[in-house]
Amino acid sequence: MIPAFVRPSLGRETTLPRVVAELRTRFSAPPAEHGPVPADALTIASYNVHKCVGMDKRFDPARIADVIAELDADILALQEADRRFGRRVGLLDMVAIERRTGLRLVPLSIIPQGHGWHGNALLVRGGHAVRVRRLALPGGEPRGAAVVDMEFPAGPLRVVAAHFGLLRRHRSRQVDAILDSIAEDAHIPTVMLGDLNEWRPGRRSSLKGLEGSFGHARPGPATFPSRMPVFSLDRILGRPQALVRALEAHDSPLARIASDHLPLKAKLDLAAALEALKQSSALAAAA
Repeated sequence: MIPAFVRPSLGRETTLPRVVAELRTRFSAPPAEHGPVPADALTIASYNVHKCVGMDKRFDPARIADVIAELDADILALQEADRRFGRRVGLLDMVAIERRTGLRLVPLSIIPQGHGWHGNALLVRGGHAVRVRRLALPGGEPRGAAVVDMEFPAGPLRVVAAHFGLLRRHRSRQVDAILDSIAEDAHIPTVMLGDLNEWRPGRRSSLKGLEGSFGHARPGPATFPSRMPVFSLDRILGRPQALVRALEAHDSPLARIASDHLPLKAKLDLAAALEALKQSSALAAAA
């Protein structure tokens, strides 16, 4: 069925591919160009695993693990990695994933059998967490975010992993809560990623409050629904803007069925981000 708000701009000979193309034009965007990616850039990814239930309605954690291996990420934020009701027990075999990919689970869960905080899990290789904060986000449903300060050979990095609510007014409040939590230490390169559940571009977006800190919060590549992605619900945002490069949806045959979201991935140029922050501090001191 063609959504009512799209019909006026489409002619009689409308086909499904035309509808999808129209929706993508309105609600997502191609990746922005930020210059060449250095060979030592970190790979970061965000993936809503939909509690390991695929588009075929099958519960299959092993299939999710295969997609994680495809990503070959150094930092990976997962959403819906734990059971939602009752005890938040983790759904993936993290020992097997670490053995296969080198990704190690950052200890976010307050339950021994859990993977994360309100379903948000964070995995990393080649670096380690030096500080972990768990945020209970405001809103009508339980939502959370994790703020993790990490150290890599190239330097420090702050990672904010989040899963926002379904209502616009709640997402706006959740943006404010996260910005309050990261207001300190503006000299640390910071990346925010996760399923932010916002498909509206421009002035109507609940993410506009992020623009002062992250420069922009415009939609990126479409990631939802995975079989025919139209909406940019998942985001990877960096400050300074030199941090995030080569943003793209991971669109593989397996990813199209393993979850209702495609993973979103990018490269992080920590050296360029640290240099940009250094220059910004020098200009501020000289003013």
